[in-house]
Amino acid sequence: MPVIAGTVLIALALPIFLVAGWPLDGWVIAATLWVASQLFGYLLVRMRSGGNLAASGVAAVGMMTRAIVVMGVIFVVALSDPWVGLAAALTYALAYTVELILSLVSYFGNQPL
Repeated sequence: MPVIAGTVLIALALPIFLVAGWPLDGWVIAATLWVASQLFGYLLVRMRSGGNLAASGVAAVGMMTRAIVVMGVIFVVALSDPWVGLAAALTYALAYTVELILSLVSYFGNQPL
């Protein structure tokens, strides 16, 4: 559910970009990073589900690497075009924040076993 909410937010940002006249490249970059990040995260979760301790370590390093790569790409984009970088960063950050909040609510909202 949290990933779906973030994806919906990315999709709903497209009409806002079009109406407001913001750089569409920023939305495309944010959407591409979002999809790539979620696919990589899914791969890491699948690898970790094997119960192997080494796989869990690789998954943990992969999750940190995922965030660093996203920040690096947005930083490079912002160096070449600050407005596109800002649009991509804000869109991705908003989707990530929605996903994080819903994940926390889902995790802490469940009854203990």
